[in-house]
Amino acid sequence: MSNRVESNVRPDPDTELVKIADYVANADIDSDLAFQTARYCLMDTLGCGFLALSFPQCTKHIGPLVPGTVVPNGAKVPGTPHAMDPVKAAWDIGCMIRWLDFNDTWLAAEWGHPSDNLGGILAVADFLSRQNVAAGKAPLTMRDVLTAMIKAHEIQGVLALENSFNRVGLDHVLLVRVASTAVVTKLLGGSRDQIIDALSHAWVDGSRLRTYRHAPNAGPRKSWAAGDATSRAVRLAMLVMKGEIGYPSVLTAPTWGFYDVSFKGRTFSFQRDFDSYVMEQVLFKISFPAEFHAQTAVEAAVRLHAEVADRLDDIDKIVMTTHESAIRIISKEGTLNNPADRDHCLQYMAAIGLLKGDLVAEDYEDDVAADPRVDALREKMVIEEDERYSREYHEPDKRSIANAMQVVFKDGSKTDRIEIEYPIGHKRRREEGIPVLEAKFRRNLATRFPAGQAQRIYDICDDQATLEALPVHEFVDAMVI
Repeated sequence: MSNRVESNVRPDPDTELVKIADYVANADIDSDLAFQTARYCLMDTLGCGFLALSFPQCTKHIGPLVPGTVVPNGAKVPGTPHAMDPVKAAWDIGCMIRWLDFNDTWLAAEWGHPSDNLGGILAVADFLSRQNVAAGKAPLTMRDVLTAMIKAHEIQGVLALENSFNRVGLDHVLLVRVASTAVVTKLLGGSRDQIIDALSHAWVDGSRLRTYRHAPNAGPRKSWAAGDATSRAVRLAMLVMKGEIGYPSVLTAPTWGFYDVSFKGRTFSFQRDFDSYVMEQVLFKISFPAEFHAQTAVEAAVRLHAEVADRLDDIDKIVMTTHESAIRIISKEGTLNNPADRDHCLQYMAAIGLLKGDLVAEDYEDDVAADPRVDALREKMVIEEDERYSREYHEPDKRSIANAMQVVFKDGSKTDRIEIEYPIGHKRRREEGIPVLEAKFRRNLATRFPAGQAQRIYDICDDQATLEALPVHEFVDAMVI
């Protein structure tokens, strides 16, 4: 009988943890473009949250777990009267940001929404600022928030470039928890070694399944999953700051590590070093609250609206040409059971664009979905893959998200084939996109605040130097109702 004895010598931390921690602890961000883009990202992300607060299915989640709980100098949730502990505040901010699927996106081997990390970042920065001021210390500034955003974007995005978690059935909010944990530990005053320890806890947690994002189980959990992830990051960071030890070989430990348990024995691949690439290249959802793989499809449908709206009964088929990722994640047929199901259906979103010449958040609700013309159009859609679209989706110098659409009528006539390779939120369309993003922010502010308060918030965000110098708690106070 063999007598196997395992070594109990604690190893050095995994190099992947060290790589992230060194970046967060020591890297200086000197890219003006990154900070400017982070400001736009902050505006757009908070605006998406303000719009979401118009929906009762979102607001039912917002507020302290125990009604009436009071936290002295607690973190405030923008757009609400709530002040709470930073763990629940992070959950709420993250939930409202993601609820309508309208905030920024990163598409690579893995998908995700790097601005989901703002939930933890803003809650902790606000909490620390209020605690510091109460103790006679200097508050954090919004420059600190923007720096943390850039680094969280970079961690999540670089990990996503060549490592597909969805292909092993895991949800991308794992990367939100990892990125938020790293930068929040730094905000809390954590050292390089404490960031490593906190990161190990983020990986030990494993990952959520993607069940709630896909047919036949798509549902509203996908709208609060990222809030849950960034909130968990705050909790883990606070535990480590209280002295909780880490687990240095969390990724590489044979049998029990993340690679063996959850990643089919594979190790992470890194295409590039951490810097500010992801924030500079990030995709904004500017025009439509639609899963990002469908953004250009909806834009094409909107362009065809005037030509087909009066000829719906004459349509024979609608040929949609797309890329592999769109087919795998959002192409579906059959009954769509709820708004979360509909905003992850390529055919539904395109049908609304053809019918209405637009797509807004309310179009996912039951009353709009009950229009029989929607499903009639879905049934006429033919989905085809273009291998070039699929290839250029991954190419670093392109990162296209291409879709094309052509409507064929029963008499044999056809519309033009509308091809859009880059959505308006893409870096290649920044000059065109930023004025639209600013207008979107103004509209979203108007859904939540009186005109005067909305204008004050806009003015703060509109000037880079003013925003960066502002104490975090004063910034958040400007958005309290």
